[in-house]
Amino acid sequence: MKNQTLANKLKSQKSDKFFKQTFFTLFVLIFIFCLNTNSALAEEAVKSPGFNPQEWLRNALQWIDSLGTVGAIAFIALYIIATVAFLPGSILTLGAGVVFGVIWGSIYVFVGATLGATAAFLVGRYLARNWVAKKIADNKKFAAIDHAVGREGLKIVLLTRLSPIFPFNLLNYAFGVTDVSLKDYFIGSVGMIPGTIMYVYIGSLAGNLAMIGTQTQPTNPTVQWAIRIIGFIATVAVTIYVTRIARKALEQEVL
Repeated sequence: MKNQTLANKLKSQKSDKFFKQTFFTLFVLIFIFCLNTNSALAEEAVKSPGFNPQEWLRNALQWIDSLGTVGAIAFIALYIIATVAFLPGSILTLGAGVVFGVIWGSIYVFVGATLGATAAFLVGRYLARNWVAKKIADNKKFAAIDHAVGREGLKIVLLTRLSPIFPFNLLNYAFGVTDVSLKDYFIGSVGMIPGTIMYVYIGSLAGNLAMIGTQTQPTNPTVQWAIRIIGFIATVAVTIYVTRIARKALEQEVL
């Protein structure tokens, strides 16, 4: 009995050490992210002879700007395609501020991003889910964590959407291969609203699509730091939350 108690104590100490190291690493990453003043706001196009997605999206925005009222539908369709195809959505979000203004731009970006994210989620679930399920079928611990995360899906999706540290396009597919329900995933998209409004506003400051995503693009330091602070809080919260439910799932699996 004493040996079992000692073994459980050592296991608990190792677990606590692991989680502390995880939190420390996360904190360092977020700190570096906050110091990068041009992160996601000044994605200067890489000059290469091949396909340049940022330049292509800028040209598409120019075309949408010339369509008038029909431009909103074309923009939403483009955002959906860009999200599924892993194209840089930040260019479109910033560009929406120039083409449509802050209010309508934010609405169109949110609709396009939500529909695009849902499409990517469904692709990940029905085209990749079976493959992933086979890979983890023999790993009971991973399966336990997966189910636990699925039960708390809405909160986790909401927090990750608030955090810019999690890559938007990749996250869409990643959630597709978890037990998170489509309903929770869809509702959790409201977490994108604060970041959407702030990025669209920053884009509106440019006033010219040619400046979008370049080093010469105007910025607002207050808004930038607001994005970072919200992102920092959400990132820490979701990490602690997921770690806690993962630990409970593992404890239940061991028992």
